[in-house]
Amino acid sequence: MKRIVVASGNAGKLAEFNRLLGAAGYEFVAQGELGVEDIPETGLSFVENALLKARHAAEVTGLPALADDSGLCVDALDGAPGLYSARYAGEPVHPARNIEKLLGALEGLPDDRRGASFHCTLALLRHPTDPRPLLAQGEWRGRILRAPRGNRGFGYDPVFLDPEHGLSAAELDPAVKDAASHRGKALQVLRQQLGAE
Repeated sequence: MKRIVVASGNAGKLAEFNRLLGAAGYEFVAQGELGVEDIPETGLSFVENALLKARHAAEVTGLPALADDSGLCVDALDGAPGLYSARYAGEPVHPARNIEKLLGALEGLPDDRRGASFHCTLALLRHPTDPRPLLAQGEWRGRILRAPRGNRGFGYDPVFLDPEHGLSAAELDPAVKDAASHRGKALQVLRQQLGAE
C-alpha cells in the first residue's frame, strides 16, 4: 500500500500529505493524474464525504485511496461554512470571494465572538470495498481576523488566527503549520494507525 491516490486536486493538500507521510515511504498521487473526476459531495458530515471520495478514487484506480474532507466552522455562524467551505460564495470556487463573504457575515462582531475551528477528517480505504477504513480527525481552534494577513497556505488561511503563535495560518512557516493544523493533527493520527497495521 505504498502508492496511494489522493481523492483531491488541491495541490496544497497533496504537498502536506507528502511532507507528513512521504518520509514513511508512501507515495501520493493526485486523482486527476490518474483520470479520476471529482464526484458530488452529497454526505451530511465530513466523515461521509471523505468516505464517498475515497471509495470513488479507489474504484476507478484500483489503488488504496486517501480522501480529506475539511472545512472551517465558525461559532457565531452555527458552524458555517462547514461542509460548504470551498463553495461558500458559490461556483466557481474562489477563495478570495469566500473570505470576503465570511468577513461580511462577521462584520461588527468583537474578537471574543469570532471563534472558529478548522476541522479535518481523513479516510483511507485499502480497496474500494474495505469494511474497515482508517479514519483520522483533527481540529485547530482559533479565531477569524478582520482582514487577511500573509501569503502562504490556501483557502481561509489568511483570516484564521492561530492564538498560540499570534499569526494567521498564512503567515506561519509550513513546518509550524503542519504541527498546529487540523490536517497535520489528523495526519499524525493516521500515521500512528498505519504504523500499527
